[in-house]
Amino acid sequence: MAEAEKAVNVLAKVPLFKGLGKRQLEKLARIMVDRTCDEGEVIVPQGQTGYGFFVIASGAAKAVRERSDGSEVVVNTFGPGDFFGELSMLDDGPRTATVLATEPTRCLVLPRWNFLGVLRQDGEMTVSIMVELAKRFRSALDTV
Repeated sequence: MAEAEKAVNVLAKVPLFKGLGKRQLEKLARIMVDRTCDEGEVIVPQGQTGYGFFVIASGAAKAVRERSDGSEVVVNTFGPGDFFGELSMLDDGPRTATVLATEPTRCLVLPRWNFLGVLRQDGEMTVSIMVELAKRFRSALDTV
């Protein structure tokens, strides 16, 4: 199976992209960057401005937030098909947690500037993704 087709298969399983058609998934797959990380490697550090959106293609990772007293708390774990960085992708704000690979991990990375360019060109994709983001935020608020 070609790499682009594998990327489309991974993206098709991401809830944020569930409303997208194959053509739109292929468009995203073409602009994604493949990144591999060793166990224990920092994928993104807390506080750094966002580079983009990450999808775990294989492996596992955890999000660790450093508290003001210097202690750390694991706030999320990720496996294949999970994603993070959706906030930084939209507003270029600082990362709210450090994400570390907990085993050898392969990520598909959607750089912010590439993603925004695609959104400007495809209004249907933009609406679909925004609806899914709103559902995700609403669900997160319901747990607070």
